[in-house]
Amino acid sequence: MTNTDLPGTNTELITRYPRRDVAAIVDHTLLKPEATRVDAEATIAEAIDLGVYAVCLSPSMLPIDTGIMNTCVVAGFPSGKHHSLVKGAEARLAVDTGADEIDMVIDVGAAVDGRYDEVFADILTVREAIGREKVLKVIIESAALLELAGPDAVTQVCKRAVTAGANYVKTSTGFHPLGGASVEAVGLMRDAVGDEAEIKASGGIRTAEFAAALIDAGATRLGLSSSRAVLDGFAE
Repeated sequence: MTNTDLPGTNTELITRYPRRDVAAIVDHTLLKPEATRVDAEATIAEAIDLGVYAVCLSPSMLPIDTGIMNTCVVAGFPSGKHHSLVKGAEARLAVDTGADEIDMVIDVGAAVDGRYDEVFADILTVREAIGREKVLKVIIESAALLELAGPDAVTQVCKRAVTAGANYVKTSTGFHPLGGASVEAVGLMRDAVGDEAEIKASGGIRTAEFAAALIDAGATRLGLSSSRAVLDGFAE
């Protein structure tokens, strides 16, 4: 099931999750290429106002004062086609300039080809670059993997990510033409990692109904650019 398959009338799930609990797992995200420093500062202010967990920014925005917010920064974004050493250097620089968490993108083509050892090595390079104390989330572009290589590719990539030291596996960049998060993908990812890692769902999450369905499927973090609109759909 994709996000477009999910009906917008399923309000039962929403009642299971109070707004404050959902806010506590949200990464309020600003990754548009045209985003300015003023946009980033406004995003941080909104994140603080909403009471979310973290703000997620492009590496060029750092250093920046995020106040009480946890700071998440992307690496190898959005294509994942950067050399592993470049991803590692970008992630290390982000950590050195204030990032608490790194969301890295895998080389999706390597995964589609079944070159899982290369996917593992790519992730491990970033993990070693940032050390073990920082949170590492691995973006697998689940919609692309499901479309181009099937469910087993999602499973195999998630297992490699855990072995390489990922704290989270993440569905999507939100920029891939084949789509973003889906309930199907989150379920597959949850089954693949078990209790060894957590799941971040991102990409195309614009309603409370869809957010609740993803949480119900196993997502423990949500990447949202429309955080206020989504959170307003949950009751206090």
